[in-house]
Amino acid sequence: MRLQKPGRRAGWVALRGAYGTGALSGLAAVGYGVIRAQAKHARRTIGEPTGLPPDPTGTYGRHPGPALRLVMLGDSSASGLGADSPAHTPGALLAGGIARDLKRKVRLDGYAFVGARSADLDAQVAKALQRQVDLAVIMVGTNDVTHGIGPATAGRDLGRTVQTLRAAGVLVVVGTCPDLGVVKPLMQPLRTVASFLSRRMAAAQAVAVVENGGVAVTLGSLLTKEFSESDHLWSADRFHPSPEGYRRVTDALLPSLLEGMGVQIQVSVPISSTVQDVKIAAELAAREPGLMVESVPGEQGAAAGGPGRLARVVRRLPVVGRGAPDARLADDVPEVVQEPGPQDPLASG
Repeated sequence: MRLQKPGRRAGWVALRGAYGTGALSGLAAVGYGVIRAQAKHARRTIGEPTGLPPDPTGTYGRHPGPALRLVMLGDSSASGLGADSPAHTPGALLAGGIARDLKRKVRLDGYAFVGARSADLDAQVAKALQRQVDLAVIMVGTNDVTHGIGPATAGRDLGRTVQTLRAAGVLVVVGTCPDLGVVKPLMQPLRTVASFLSRRMAAAQAVAVVENGGVAVTLGSLLTKEFSESDHLWSADRFHPSPEGYRRVTDALLPSLLEGMGVQIQVSVPISSTVQDVKIAAELAAREPGLMVESVPGEQGAAAGGPGRLARVVRRLPVVGRGAPDARLADDVPEVVQEPGPQDPLASG
């Protein structure tokens, strides 16, 4: 896994700018000076991240046959910043879970880095596709929001990435932009602004992913009340998830990966499955974390670009009772290589 040093934790100026341009007309009565003061306070409180994400690169599971190759793409959430060991990163949890449930070895490689935005995905994919890829998980969007990148622009960048991977035969699962409104150092009204912008980003991402043949899993804030009230789900910087927080994230992503690989075991219980217009499905998913959205097959499917643009929306119960993920092989632990961090002084997680 190629790692980069974290950049400065900032970028909240983008939220101030979005408010100043009228993105939230309902908050027009709130003074711009209040937003500006709270954004500065959030930046001081969150501070700068320290250390590097743990490196989970390697092969998981001792099973016969060739290994599936899983790649992690995106920003600090995909690289696992905030986890206290490689085994607690999203990549390791997903690779180990897939190896356990499919009885296949899984080779994990990561190209995500701290501060990445959707525009950085092209370069990450180019590196990943130098060898065959079977599965790709993308987690991105936070830095697009904090740097004022519009949902349409970020959505096009993400959609192009999904299209490239799907053309190479890769199963693509995207965890959409989380709800920044649950980040504890943010106060009102900045919290409401952040929540609005991140949900708008998540909806645009879901449409872009589904239209290009990928599967979108809406992370939102997952269990909003629990994340808001439970310190153990946050790492020391109070911005990135803790190991337990990352486990909640991977519990939401894993069923879609297994279903895409044709797994027959009962990994989670679907509560409901409905078919909706893709934009309606995306808006619904942006409001309700944990939903899976994918194109329906055939000419009316969103991925086919035909009339109707339909998507399937699936609600599931969390993954339970599956046991511990398969561990990384002890003889396949890589040497950690540190690289220079992003040059953008406003790069965040």
